Amino acid sequence: MSAPIRKRRVVLLGSTGSIGCSTLKVARELPEQIEIIALAASGNVEKLATQARETGVRHVALYDATKESALRALLPADVQIHLGAEGLAELATLAEADIVLVAIVGTAGLHPALAAIEAGKDLAIASKEILVMAGEIITAAAEKRGVKLLPVDSEHNAIFQCLDGHRGGETEVTRLILTASGGPFRTLPADQIAHVTLAQALKHPTWEMGPKITIDSATLFNKGLEMIEARWLFGIGMERIDVVVHPQSIIHSMVEFTDGSVLAQLSRTDMCFPIQYALTWPQRVKGGLRPLDLPALAKLEFEAPRFTDFPALNLARRAGLTGGTLPAVFNAANEVAVDAFRAEKLPFPGIWQCVAAAMDAHHVQPSVDLDSVVAADRWARETAATYIAALA
Repeated sequence: MSAPIRKRRVVLLGSTGSIGCSTLKVARELPEQIEIIALAASGNVEKLATQARETGVRHVALYDATKESALRALLPADVQIHLGAEGLAELATLAEADIVLVAIVGTAGLHPALAAIEAGKDLAIASKEILVMAGEIITAAAEKRGVKLLPVDSEHNAIFQCLDGHRGGETEVTRLILTASGGPFRTLPADQIAHVTLAQALKHPTWEMGPKITIDSATLFNKGLEMIEARWLFGIGMERIDVVVHPQSIIHSMVEFTDGSVLAQLSRTDMCFPIQYALTWPQRVKGGLRPLDLPALAKLEFEAPRFTDFPALNLARRAGLTGGTLPAVFNAANEVAVDAFRAEKLPFPGIWQCVAAAMDAHHVQPSVDLDSVVAADRWARETAATYIAALA
């Protein structure tokens, strides 16, 4: 008989986004195993207030401090409101918390993630930017404090599951293979890529996600970010991290071992699977998730990415191999470029062209600390904005 699972008290940063909402769904299915004790959002006060009332939390954080009065009017008097970046860090270090799930889009999750680690909290990571920008810093801090880094991304969670019991690094593992759906333009002829519209880019074939990550999937920047993230999560060199296109999105990633064996993790395309595993690890529990109907799958297909037509993967590998401050530039320039595409100030191919221009112009600092990472992030945003303005 397995030992009973102790209820994990979870601080959820980014509760109103797609990952946050899925996390709350998992918690509702597993009330004996998961308790949400604090919520944080950027500025959606109505949704945050509804979630706070439903979960009964006594702490919420609002990144946009200008909306404090609007939120206060929607909450019970005994709910404490924490504000801005400092408020996120306050939630991440709550004494009663066991684990902090960071699902904040962009770079705002970096400081609360570090604060959580310093406070000895396990960290469930759904925000790619944290490890892309500061993977060396985050992993070193986690090792020093003895806390666990638990991946929530479906791809990294799959690798985490496949590696369970096989932590031999180069002695056992040959490759990590991230699967990609290929996005909505997997079969689009190359001469039509320049004419892709925002509406088309926001129609993902298999996943329901927020607009930023959906566009990143369309450009394959999402997979490039995941390559860099995997390098730090699993201590594997970039040269041993590959991507294969798998349109059905049933196999979420694979690990190739030195004996030629490949282990894969399969499940339905539902983010509740990796979220539940991260929050209940190292045990598996029965929740509300349905298993696969294998005969109904019919077929599983694989193909190589279109590296020339979608250069994000090459840019990511360059950033990861170079290291230092270049991954932070890769990430920040992409965020600015995606915002510009969404504002119709940049064509679809302009996203990777903008990122490449910023990377080419950057003087890489090989050794990083938090200040150098933040400075590189700020420089990349300014450089990308200048690049985009010059096109107007």
